[in-house]
Amino acid sequence: MMASNLSNRMAELRTVLHHSDVPEQHRENMAFAMTLGKQGMRRPWPTGPAEAARWQIRQVLQLLDDAEVLVISPAAHAAVMAAAATLEPADVGTLDKDRDIPMPTGLLVLPEPVVVENRGGTLSDIRAFGWKFITQHQVLPDAQYAGVQLTCFMDRDGPVQPESWRLAVTQARVTGSPLPPLVPDGIYGMRADAALSTESSERHAELSEEHRRLNTFLNQVAQHNALPPEEGQWDGGRIKDTYDDFGARYAFAFWRLAAQGVTVFGSPAEPGADRPGIRTGAQPTDLDVRIIRLARQVPAQRSAEDGSTRVYHHRWTVRMHKVRQWYPSTQEHRLIWRGPYIKGPSDAPFMVGEKAYTMG
Repeated sequence: MMASNLSNRMAELRTVLHHSDVPEQHRENMAFAMTLGKQGMRRPWPTGPAEAARWQIRQVLQLLDDAEVLVISPAAHAAVMAAAATLEPADVGTLDKDRDIPMPTGLLVLPEPVVVENRGGTLSDIRAFGWKFITQHQVLPDAQYAGVQLTCFMDRDGPVQPESWRLAVTQARVTGSPLPPLVPDGIYGMRADAALSTESSERHAELSEEHRRLNTFLNQVAQHNALPPEEGQWDGGRIKDTYDDFGARYAFAFWRLAAQGVTVFGSPAEPGADRPGIRTGAQPTDLDVRIIRLARQVPAQRSAEDGSTRVYHHRWTVRMHKVRQWYPSTQEHRLIWRGPYIKGPSDAPFMVGEKAYTMG
């Protein structure tokens, strides 16, 4: 599956580069650099998709061996989704691995799968993100950048279950090699040396447009011209990943919100919590898992049309507002969010989409 995905990706890039101004003798190197080089592989490039897939599988196994496991709460997940909706492609280029990312290797498990409409209109779901620090290897010119290798994992038993997938799961189980609950679905490379932190807003707009133009050429679905809104909101629905960057936007939003203090890292048992079978003050049973929660919940202001008689029976995330804050000490803009805003009674369950969750 991974070999097939990579083969398709390379074929798309070769087609685009064939119609570009990249010199013909450099196009193959460029295609490899835009895929495997960004993921952390260095030349010589693999001889075929199977060899590349074996390298990717080794990367995933190393990630799972080394990663600190994180579980994000429904409320924090909704805030990250809303923040990710505001991001332009160039915003992600301001990522600084040393300042923004809390640990060099991690696996973030979501409270429920996110259904994504991919390039070509196919559907998949994402249940977890894994990352580790790498060095990216690029060509034209030859260069190395500090980066992050980002792996998306789908839910083996998730909401997207085409017949071909059900057959593959069944065959794997019958042959004695059942697929794991989290199945790697794609590996991406993100530059993480704050390359665009000092660039102007105009330059950000130019780079974002270049990203969209490339992915429009790669995309077989209709061109999506709408720009990301300044205010982001998520209601639990399907994500249309027109420019093949949802994973990077989600990861960037998660890391930056954690660095900003909007979300906090806790343990499975809140301090002082009285849980059956666990003494007050005792250590949680699984010290390898940390819970990500919202640091605080700020009620949204009641709008005029709400009226004074409306009664809410749940809470929900309303929006996140993106700001490019100037920091004179470092002479750079840093992207931050204001929010999230949580609406509804403080003692009511939290709703994501059509599901309600109780909050600890």
